[in-house]
Amino acid sequence: MSVANETVIWLRPERAAVGRPAERSRAEITSAAIALADREGLDAVSMRRVAAQLGTGAASLYRYVATRDDLLDLMTDATASEYELNEPGGDWRADLLTVARQTRRIMRRHPWLPGLIATRPAMGPHAVDVLDRFLEFLADHPAPAARKLEAFALLNAVTAMIVQSESAATTAGTARSTAYLRHVAAAGTHPRITAALVSTPMADGTATTDPFDDAVARMLDGLLG
Repeated sequence: MSVANETVIWLRPERAAVGRPAERSRAEITSAAIALADREGLDAVSMRRVAAQLGTGAASLYRYVATRDDLLDLMTDATASEYELNEPGGDWRADLLTVARQTRRIMRRHPWLPGLIATRPAMGPHAVDVLDRFLEFLADHPAPAARKLEAFALLNAVTAMIVQSESAATTAGTARSTAYLRHVAAAGTHPRITAALVSTPMADGTATTDPFDDAVARMLDGLLG
């Protein structure tokens, strides 16, 4: 096995061939880590804390997961199992928008996931299934394969950014910034800002469509349209 392969957890045996019989599985460990991150955030995830969740010692987990980075990769890939991989519907834009909406829901379900996707994307068995179906949706599209792979990566990255922005929009700091922008727009001292805000539906229920759908559709059209 090459050095590169040794760094990929899915290319290593789940359990060493020697030693005591396995008491845990990677799936159990990953599930416990995800539950902990969902409750307390990613910083709370350590081998010690995950072991405590499982009622064992941290040293025992290293028989299954060599490092915390391995655990983060397993967590990221496990969330990809939450997709419903529908059959192609014949409209690649609609099919990809369905993928994007699912990505958004999954990231909202796991608030730690967008940041991890942005800084440490992982491609494991579940993510490969999603990518394969994504490419199946584009099977008849004339774009080169590299462009289709780029679209997949950008869809994940853009969705992560949007979900993080949506989460931040609920904070007091964002509320203060929005209030000040409204003040500037009303004052008329920065006419381009005033025009931009007047023409943009604010978070007051006036928007008739989901801005997420529009942003994703425009991105996909820019890459693949």
